[in-house]
Amino acid sequence: MRLLVLGATGPTGRRIVDQALAAGDRVTAFVRDPARLPATGHADALTVHRGDATRRADVAAAAEGVDAVLVALGSGNAIRSDIASRSTAALIPALGDAGVDRVVMLSAYGVGETAKDAGLVMRAAYRIAMRPLFDDKATADAALRASPLAWTLVYPVTLTNGPLTGRYRVAPRLRGGGVPRISRADVADFMLAEARHPAWVGRTAVLGGRG
Repeated sequence: MRLLVLGATGPTGRRIVDQALAAGDRVTAFVRDPARLPATGHADALTVHRGDATRRADVAAAAEGVDAVLVALGSGNAIRSDIASRSTAALIPALGDAGVDRVVMLSAYGVGETAKDAGLVMRAAYRIAMRPLFDDKATADAALRASPLAWTLVYPVTLTNGPLTGRYRVAPRLRGGGVPRISRADVADFMLAEARHPAWVGRTAVLGGRG
């Protein structure tokens, strides 16, 4: 497949790029700073597109000719950011400009209605520390849901840097206490699988590890 990855230098985005290239896909990595993208052993299949994810023209140019877009944009360590809403506001019309329909976008467990299914400790963290960031993500997610795109929203529980296991749960809702975890590698695996073989179009996929 020909894939565009937004947020390609982030911790989850890098795993998406690596797994896609290893599987033989052709990848356009959309980055603000190309120097932050590690070298790969698949340079012939990788195109690096420098741009601003909040600019419609930049995203549209990068999306020309791709089969699907995977969005793994994040705010780094910031707990206050409007990158999700601003980038989604650019993404939706940009994909229309480029004639691309399929998009798989990373959100977070605790955003919107998923907060109700979290344990007490996690709900408190969402409400106190993460509320500004998660409110912005909720705005972005609502915009994507209202768009004409063939979208899938991915809500993973707490992310780790663990290995790819291929053993994770996917459901419209996941309830649980404590602090459930899933590796970024497993999230990347799901997002790529969903781009190749859509099963969650127009739906929210909540991801959790199997322990």
